Amino acid sequence: MTDHASAVIGLYERHALAFARDRLTILFERGWLDRFLALVPADGRVLDLGCGMGDPMARYLIAQGRAVTGVDASAAMISLCAGKFADQEWIVADMRGLALGRVFDGILAWDSFFHLAPAAQRAMFAIFAAHARPGAPLLFTSGLEHGEALGSYQGEVLYHASLAAAEYRTLLAVHGFDVVRQVAFDPDCDRHCVWLARRM
Repeated sequence: MTDHASAVIGLYERHALAFARDRLTILFERGWLDRFLALVPADGRVLDLGCGMGDPMARYLIAQGRAVTGVDASAAMISLCAGKFADQEWIVADMRGLALGRVFDGILAWDSFFHLAPAAQRAMFAIFAAHARPGAPLLFTSGLEHGEALGSYQGEVLYHASLAAAEYRTLLAVHGFDVVRQVAFDPDCDRHCVWLARRM
C-alpha cells in the first residue's frame, strides 16, 4: 500500500486536465462550505490544502469574499488555478511538509487529506494546528473506519485511507480543535464523511 500512497501526486499531475474535465461543478458541498464560512471572518483568508484545479470549492470561497491560499503538490493543478484565479495565492507544495510560517482564518482539506497514508494523516494534525488562527474552522473529509482502499482513475490505481472516527476525535482534541459537527455518509453531500472542527 505504501507504493500506492506515494503514487497519488504523480497520478494527479499526469491527469490534471482529465480531472478538471471530470470533476463535478455542481456544488453538493455547499451546505458544509456555508457552515465553514459562518466561522470565517468576512475578510478572512482560507488555506485550501489539496486544492486541485480550484473548481468548484475555491471558486465558491472566493465568490463569498474570502481570500484563498491554495496548496497542491501537483504543479499542473496549481497552474490551472492560477490561470482562473490570478488574484489569489497558489503554492506547489506537499501538505505533509507544509510550514508556511503564518496562520489562516480557516483550513479546508476536502477530498485530499484522505489520499494520505494513516501515519501521514496523524502527522497532519500538527500541521493543521500550526496554520490555524484561534477560532479558525477546519473542514475535512475522511472514511468512517480505519483502513486503506484502492480505487482507480484514468486506468491507474488511486489510494485512499482513513483512521477510525474515535482516533480523529482524539487527534483533534490533542491538537487544540473542538469538533463542531461530524456526519458519516451525509445524504445531502454525496454520502461524504465530513468533519467540521474549530481551533480553540
